[in-house]
Amino acid sequence: MTEAIVPHFHNTAGVAVIEIGAREFMCIGELPPFDHPHVYLDLGDSNEIICPYCSTLFRYDSSLGPREARPPECMLADEVTA
Repeated sequence: MTEAIVPHFHNTAGVAVIEIGAREFMCIGELPPFDHPHVYLDLGDSNEIICPYCSTLFRYDSSLGPREARPPECMLADEVTA
């Protein structure tokens, strides 16, 4: 069985929009210890979604890889989520 970690993103920088290359992901709000409950978000057929906890707008960008974000510092490293 293959295990995959769902990409996690945060908005510690307080940017208006985070562009991401994943259609399914987790928002944690800010970096710990200031994070909110980790929320699973699924874009479905949409290209944008707003986190219900922190109101961050996430926008899908197909030119980014599934573990990439713009700005890049908004991607949470896998070892932090493992």
